[in-house]
Amino acid sequence: MTPDEILRLANAAPSGKRPHFFADPDIDRLLAIVWAMAGELAVTRERLDTVERLLDGKQLLSQVEIDAYRPDAQAARERGQMQLEYLARLLRVLQQEVEQLQRGLSESAEDVARELGTD
Repeated sequence: MTPDEILRLANAAPSGKRPHFFADPDIDRLLAIVWAMAGELAVTRERLDTVERLLDGKQLLSQVEIDAYRPDAQAARERGQMQLEYLARLLRVLQQEVEQLQRGLSESAEDVARELGTD
């Protein structure tokens, strides 16, 4: 999956305007990214805890083995893909704003064309 495909999947078009809670919209954007990151981290920590408890319970892997693991080339590529997907989810709020601006610009261009009678 390419980064563009990941962004397209991660960016469902929102309906309506994004609510603003602070006077500075950049603070709202930053807060949205931080909350997305917090949600991702919470899910990851819970899943990691589950895996480690299962492995420990079955005595399949020790903490030393987990700490010593180094990924091979395939695992490194897969991790890179996961990181791209993660970043796309975190930066979704910014991508949505860009898309909203682009839609607004094209709507404005259509309005101008209608006013000029060229549509």
